[in-house]
Amino acid sequence: MPRRGGPPEVNAGSMADIAFLLLIFFLVTTTIETDAGLDRMLPPMEPPEDNVVIKQKNIFTVNINKNGQLLVEEELLDLKGLRKAAMDFLDNGGDGTCNYCKGARDESSSDNPTKAIISLKNDRETQYSTYITVQNELVGAYNELRNREAQRLFNRNFTEMEAEYLNPETPSRIREELKDKVKQIQDLFPQKLSEAQTSTN
Repeated sequence: MPRRGGPPEVNAGSMADIAFLLLIFFLVTTTIETDAGLDRMLPPMEPPEDNVVIKQKNIFTVNINKNGQLLVEEELLDLKGLRKAAMDFLDNGGDGTCNYCKGARDESSSDNPTKAIISLKNDRETQYSTYITVQNELVGAYNELRNREAQRLFNRNFTEMEAEYLNPETPSRIREELKDKVKQIQDLFPQKLSEAQTSTN
């Protein structure tokens, strides 16, 4: 029996449904921008080695100043020559223990690729694009040497093997086959790229 004399009641159920549908619509259609970063695979955590002595000749220093100039091993170097200089350092094999190295075997340069470290330092005012370009050249030095060894051992490019191994769509059987091969090449030229603290000057 309808109520008499009081204010009419409003059915708020349909309003709640509409609000809920609008909320779902905005949650589904809204996009959130994300900053792109560097695509890097971090090495697995290893226990620190005590009393590790690193010889200065096993460190390849690259400094970028605020004007984008490169100071490599305390000498000015054009960006075009950076990759070759890094490759010469990594592939030097100065102590004679590296039987796959094809470098000059200069005793004043790196002893072995497994001991070679590239140290990159940039000024606080260095342009981001310059920093990324220098990083790409240094990583490119590692990849070229790894490609050379992958061609020698497996008749394939390392970068292609690594991309196939990291691709989640690659069948597990093929990934297992690639796993040891990729690690074998990485162990020949381990990527030891150290980014030193940014200059505050």
